Amino acid sequence: MATTTPGGRHDGGSGDSGGIEIRAVEEADLADWGRAVSSGFLAPKGHSRLEIRQAQFSPGRTLGAYHRRRCVGTFRSLDRELTVPGGATLTADGITNVTVAATHRRRGLLTRMMTRGLTAAAERGNSLAILIAAEYPIYGRYGFGPATGFRSYTVDKLRAGNVRVPAEADDGSFELLDLDEWRAIGPELYDRFRLTQPGAISRLPLDWRLKTGGLIRSPSDWKEPLVALYRDGAGQPAGYVAYRVTEEWTNKVSATELIVTDLIAVDRTAAAALWRYLLAIDWVVRIRIDNAAPDEPLALLFDNPRACTDGGNSCDDFMWLRILDAPTAFAARSYDAPGRVVLQVADALGYVDGRFALETAPDGTGRWTAADAGEPTELALDAGVLATLYLGTDTATRLHAAGRLTELRPGAAHRLSALLRTDFRPWCPDSF
Repeated sequence: MATTTPGGRHDGGSGDSGGIEIRAVEEADLADWGRAVSSGFLAPKGHSRLEIRQAQFSPGRTLGAYHRRRCVGTFRSLDRELTVPGGATLTADGITNVTVAATHRRRGLLTRMMTRGLTAAAERGNSLAILIAAEYPIYGRYGFGPATGFRSYTVDKLRAGNVRVPAEADDGSFELLDLDEWRAIGPELYDRFRLTQPGAISRLPLDWRLKTGGLIRSPSDWKEPLVALYRDGAGQPAGYVAYRVTEEWTNKVSATELIVTDLIAVDRTAAAALWRYLLAIDWVVRIRIDNAAPDEPLALLFDNPRACTDGGNSCDDFMWLRILDAPTAFAARSYDAPGRVVLQVADALGYVDGRFALETAPDGTGRWTAADAGEPTELALDAGVLATLYLGTDTATRLHAAGRLTELRPGAAHRLSALLRTDFRPWCPDSF
């Protein structure tokens, strides 16, 4: 996760850096670098989590800002495959562990680290960069825009009634997995799922070690989950749910809450079957899921949709995206309608700055090219708004209504929305 300095303030984009060196971190530096990350996230500096830092380490991808031999800023990136509309994947530069010490704000450290990181990503051939922004106002000035969101739900099990499931779900079966079995079955099943979900990113072997207890961030943070696997009628793994329970009894009456920590299904049949399983668990009176897709039709599964309520932790932004190579990015995704729209894009870092045309064909393909000199410009926007439009998390018409882009030709925002339309909004189930 990317962050900033404590107190909600960020370091300035300009200003005297005071002799602070930005350099690639060596493996021998990881303990000190990890302490700087911990303090940047307001955790004690003693929590460097060295074993995890060593497992994450990739030479040249971990940066530190050093002042008088003390690490006062951190930055790390790693490659993640990102699914785009249509099911294609692109290798994105996943930016994380971004901190600037409270003692060294407004010296341009974030700008120096971000500029260096994005330059290296573009040179490696990454067409996109992604991050999870801990604070909203910071990353728009580097060309990032919100690209996925999520919702949380709470289900009153006693009021929900039955779950509507397709008839073929009855041919499937369930089994409880131990953590070794989950670690063996989960990655392949998750990869099948993520290719159906725009916005989803690849999970690394280290991610699975952390999820399944093979490597523990902190003993106080770890609670072993229960994991149920659903197999379809052919016996193939089609979904799983990992969960934990908070057991509570009042006057010998259960008030137990079940918390879903990971629910992955390759199709709607498997998803419905998993929810039917959850609602059949004894003692549980309430089920909570804190990271569901933003337009997940969960309530519609139940006889009584009113039993499924917004859990109060919904968020319209989660993963942020930055376009580094627009021709590659826009050629990879699919489109809902044919057309051509000419855009004027402002990008202070220069990656997508200029006049361009997005042209899409009836077969769902598209291309991003320089606009012809004689073509009138139809829309004006910045790189962050273009990033928000890319996966389909929001529409040009809504952004125009909010004053986030300028329509220079009547109807252009509506036409661009039609080209970029997706059946469901993008969703990223994972932080990084």
